[in-house]
Amino acid sequence: MAFTNTTGRYATFGTISTIPGEIIDSFWYIIDQHLKGVLPLDDLLNFELLNHNGFLSIRFSQENNPVEITIDFKYPFNNTWPRLFYAVDNKGRETIMVPKEL
Repeated sequence: MAFTNTTGRYATFGTISTIPGEIIDSFWYIIDQHLKGVLPLDDLLNFELLNHNGFLSIRFSQENNPVEITIDFKYPFNNTWPRLFYAVDNKGRETIMVPKEL
């Protein structure tokens, strides 16, 4: 199962240049606190940034799995942020990236 044997965590240039570090940390928070040990995780996780009354919500999903989880945060939402990010597990090297970097 993916995201269980972490050897390192990273964010690509496309990620760090488009969203604040606190948002990147939120992806890891969701994985660690809401997904690990709860759902079987694929090597590729989808995270969609949503505007919920001016604040950030992040929706998690996976291909071929009907489960979606949306978590609300108190971070102000920014309309210039990309909407979709991926978390990829490559043999323990976990990376957050934008779709064009996949």
